[in-house]
Amino acid sequence: MARTLVPVLTAARTGVAFTSTTGDATNNHYVVNSGSVVIIVENAGASARIVTFLVARKVDGLSVTPRTKSLPAGAKEIFGPFDPQEYGGKLLVDVAHADLKLTAIAI
Repeated sequence: MARTLVPVLTAARTGVAFTSTTGDATNNHYVVNSGSVVIIVENAGASARIVTFLVARKVDGLSVTPRTKSLPAGAKEIFGPFDPQEYGGKLLVDVAHADLKLTAIAI
């Protein structure tokens, strides 16, 4: 199946409803990447869970190691921004479990 889009919220001084996308470890996710997007990843589970941001560009034709982070149970971390030349205009995000919740915000 196709990756699931994580919608990008645009912050406003008047406030914006904060919505998260539940992790899909089977199909994974993508975010439209303008270069000014950050992603909040929350681990709502009782065990550590892994999130991975894939690097789009290659060096000498070889794939570059993706950026991977293990989040402890209950942790909430912010990642980014992601340079589109490195990560692509379509940032690919893999999650290890549905315990991970993703929120993308344009800054």
